[in-house]
Amino acid sequence: MSVTDQQRRGRRIMMSSEELDAFLTEQRTCRVATVGSDGAPHVGALWFCWDGQALWLYSITRSKRWAQLRRDPRIAVVVDDGEEYMELRGVELTGEAVSVGEAPRTGEVCPELTAPERLFAAKYFGLDHMPHDERHAWLRLTPQSVVSWDFRKI
Repeated sequence: MSVTDQQRRGRRIMMSSEELDAFLTEQRTCRVATVGSDGAPHVGALWFCWDGQALWLYSITRSKRWAQLRRDPRIAVVVDDGEEYMELRGVELTGEAVSVGEAPRTGEVCPELTAPERLFAAKYFGLDHMPHDERHAWLRLTPQSVVSWDFRKI
């Protein structure tokens, strides 16, 4: 298969913006890759929410991930689904993670967190307000690159 054929196939299986929004809204777990001080990657699972523009990650502030992102904000996140090959679909988002609000989060007023906390609380806790455990804080990834695939389109 030539590079041109691969690119055409890639365009055929990529998600539309509506499909991408629906997929990122409904999925519950993502895998987050960060860069260690030695250059080695570190990958871990996290809960997240998508607001249509940014991926919001709720991370423990005493984690390896948090320490690595404070030193080097580059991040890659994969959200995927499917068991059989022809069911596979997913999204890879890359960019830089930005801490938003206090860390750890205690619930201080932060207008930028109103929407993500409402989305997250409803998605994971069935609540209309965000419980704060003073161990987690928010990271925002406004992706610089988004790659998606949906093998059901093949």
